Amino acid sequence: MDKFSLEEGTYLVKLARKSIETYMIKGVFPKIKSPSYTKLEKPSGAFVTLNTFPDGTLRGCIGYPEPILPLYQAVIRAAVAAAFEDPRFPPLSKDELGSVTVEVSILTPPKRIDDKVVDRESLPKMIRIGNHGLIIKRGFYSGLLLPQVATEYSWNSTEFLSQTCLKAGLWKDCWLYSGTEVYIFPAEIFSEVKPKGKIVKKEI
Repeated sequence: MDKFSLEEGTYLVKLARKSIETYMIKGVFPKIKSPSYTKLEKPSGAFVTLNTFPDGTLRGCIGYPEPILPLYQAVIRAAVAAAFEDPRFPPLSKDELGSVTVEVSILTPPKRIDDKVVDRESLPKMIRIGNHGLIIKRGFYSGLLLPQVATEYSWNSTEFLSQTCLKAGLWKDCWLYSGTEVYIFPAEIFSEVKPKGKIVKKEI
């Protein structure tokens, strides 16, 4: 995985906030020239997360697990979707802009692991909390949880698998059954310390 610098991460977080502000005011995506950072032009998965400040409650989170768009374009679209299209929350209002922090997660392509084991009960051993995010797929159902979620809730690998099954709308132990696909992915995370404030690379 390419390692992204704080400068590159800062650019993406500021771009995410600018995208939300532009869409809120004008109803369109911002017109951005290709960034001077060549890595940001390469296709990459990305998620944008909004949290209320200072309590840190989730306010929106949407993104692209697969590298289908140039990274900076994925961040633009994910930011707008997180602010205005997350079905769990009402659209972000102008009054809230100054009271949410913006976080960008840059994903590696997901790697399937359930087909690498003979005994599915050994899957938790392949997951590193604080490093891996998870995707569960079964039929038409799919769920994703970012790496930082397991850390925030102090889950072990088994609970992380179960919670991702529930996120997919499946039963808790679906990861134990043949036909359920399990994917892992690392991510690099950049976040505002406070709304419109300093941006840091988040250690999870």
